[in-house]
Amino acid sequence: MKKLGVLILCISLFVSCKNDNKSNEIIYQDDDLTLLKGEFVYYDGAAVLQTSTEIYGVFLTDKLEELNKQAEAFKNHKTDMVTIEIRGKVTQEKDEKILWENKVEILKIISVKPANNQNEGLIKLGS
Repeated sequence: MKKLGVLILCISLFVSCKNDNKSNEIIYQDDDLTLLKGEFVYYDGAAVLQTSTEIYGVFLTDKLEELNKQAEAFKNHKTDMVTIEIRGKVTQEKDEKILWENKVEILKIISVKPANNQNEGLIKLGS
């Protein structure tokens, strides 16, 4: 039930906060790693990265934990998003825990910044 609540929270955040900012990009590299820029949230064991064109489920790894520690400095609430730039392996293989079509394993953290305040006035669920 808890995971369903997190999934609904993530979906509602992404649907209500459509970002037309084209500064969020996906850049493919020659070494099988992809440079991704976008909005990131990690809450209750689920991590999601939203770029300007796609939504990625993020694999739970040590790099994700490191990214989350860096992101905590920019959050006022646990469900706040931060702007990140990472390099990682993108896959569309099925996973029993991550239900998003696109998934990414973070291999390198390039930058972590506070998100744009477009969510000001947004009603937050939970405490």
